[in-house]
Amino acid sequence: MEYELIRSDRKSLALQIKPDGGLLVRAPRRMALRSIERFVAEHRDWVERQREKRAARPRPEPMTPEELAALKKEARPLFLARAAYYAPLVGVRYERVTVRSQRSKWGSCSVRGGLNFNCLLLLAPPVVLDYVVVHELCHLLEMNHSPRFWAEVRRVLPDYESCRKWLRRNGESLMARLPER
Repeated sequence: MEYELIRSDRKSLALQIKPDGGLLVRAPRRMALRSIERFVAEHRDWVERQREKRAARPRPEPMTPEELAALKKEARPLFLARAAYYAPLVGVRYERVTVRSQRSKWGSCSVRGGLNFNCLLLLAPPVVLDYVVVHELCHLLEMNHSPRFWAEVRRVLPDYESCRKWLRRNGESLMARLPER
């Protein structure tokens, strides 16, 4: 089975079906290739089921570049307001807020306090947008996904796990709304 391999400082293996149906394997830097290949082979049925599910889903109509520009313009004041609301609850300060239209991320933050958000979150339920804002603000306390990080997210948004699930289930169809390159 063919796949694209990305090695990083992670501790576990992960499989991801790309929008084109290709398989992406994420692996620890030092893991032996034979271990990775065995993992892929053991999960062949899962990969095929996921590909079948993906093929059966209707693909949403991509936005025009003009619609995307309007969404970005609408998004900026909303992200500014939500970050300003949640920052004191998290107990952090941030430097700036940037709105983008990334194809693979909902948000990110820098050690200098810069927050970046994906404008497509405006197409999600408001609580999901709030979850991403809180998630990135909590990274200003903990620049990782440790238990302490998730405890901070839970302290501010006790039901954050339902938002994560919503993004896992629906995120791909939101990303598909981006105009073709």
